[in-house]
Amino acid sequence: MPTAPHIALDSAGAAAVDGRHIRALTFQSVRMEYLRRVLGELSLAAAGSRALVVGSGRGLLARSLAQLGFEVVAADSSPAATALALDADDGSGVTYLTTPAEKLDLPDASFDLVYCADTLEITERPDAVLVEAARVLRPGAAFVYDTVNRTPVSRLIYLGAFQAFPGTRIMPRGRNAARRLRRPEELAESLDRAGLSAKDISAFKPRDVRSLVRATRGRRRGTLTDDQLPELVDMVLEPESSPVVTYLGYAVRRA
Repeated sequence: MPTAPHIALDSAGAAAVDGRHIRALTFQSVRMEYLRRVLGELSLAAAGSRALVVGSGRGLLARSLAQLGFEVVAADSSPAATALALDADDGSGVTYLTTPAEKLDLPDASFDLVYCADTLEITERPDAVLVEAARVLRPGAAFVYDTVNRTPVSRLIYLGAFQAFPGTRIMPRGRNAARRLRRPEELAESLDRAGLSAKDISAFKPRDVRSLVRATRGRRRGTLTDDQLPELVDMVLEPESSPVVTYLGYAVRRA
């Protein structure tokens, strides 16, 4: 019988299946598409602006923001993730920092954009994350995020397929929990309490859910590499749809 793959987050091991990195790769295209839309709506120029990526993992999103012209800080609570990000960097100019999202080691009102990735559906203290994001944002600056809705379908995918079912498991058990998934209206209330005015949400999903199944199974079997997954999964924005599983959104820091 084939050996079950080693599931490990923030692992450089060749045999490891890192669901966090898989997620970052497959979300990258919609994250950047949505960010460009937000920058356009707010008339925010990258040149001369500072951006912070919270939950930056191996730094893929942070380096893409640097390529747009932002001065970027990439923050993650995992020292292993920070080490992998530094190893992957090719001179982008990104500053990498190990610090928890709930208590950022950064000064007040120092960023024009904060992107919160791989965090709101993981933390037990989402209000603390939002308060910290608001604290480091300048008035009128943008807070952008993606997260997971709390629905029967999202439970099936994130609690079942991604971390329990043997054929499609890519996350350690306990990485996601139903209590940490939040509906858009609940998150909007938390944003408001933190001093952030919610402006928009947009659903996103695989173009064909069968491709997601093929991708996760292929990655587990070792017949697909991480770099092959984004094209196969092909995430697409659905701004006019109610989010069933994953959604992006943004808010603005009130004065």
